[in-house]
Amino acid sequence: MLNRLFLQRQFLVFVAGGVLTALIDIGLMQLALRSGATPLAAASIGFAAGLAVNYAFHARITFARLTQSHSVLRFLCVVALNYGLTLLLVALAQTLLGSPLTGKLISLPLVAANGFLLSKFWVFK
Repeated sequence: MLNRLFLQRQFLVFVAGGVLTALIDIGLMQLALRSGATPLAAASIGFAAGLAVNYAFHARITFARLTQSHSVLRFLCVVALNYGLTLLLVALAQTLLGSPLTGKLISLPLVAANGFLLSKFWVFK
């Protein structure tokens, strides 16, 4: 069942939106790091920009459900969960490997799978 779910066109569109979001997120994170921001602050800057792009993309394109008050609140719950996971992995990678980018990269597929499942069955249902 999950294999079929992840091969659907909708999931592929979701992933495309995630790739766009990740490029913005990681690009801004790296820019912030080079500008002297701490790893967690840099991850937060990238994550916040990615948040705006991600919601707009998925609400309009992936799930074709324009803004509804309950979907925004639910989306923010998913974001909070994914944000915590991202910060945890960035902090662990910084501590263990000296590389916040490694933590960010590790978090991406986990956040993507979690985000798709919760978006499909809870946020934009």
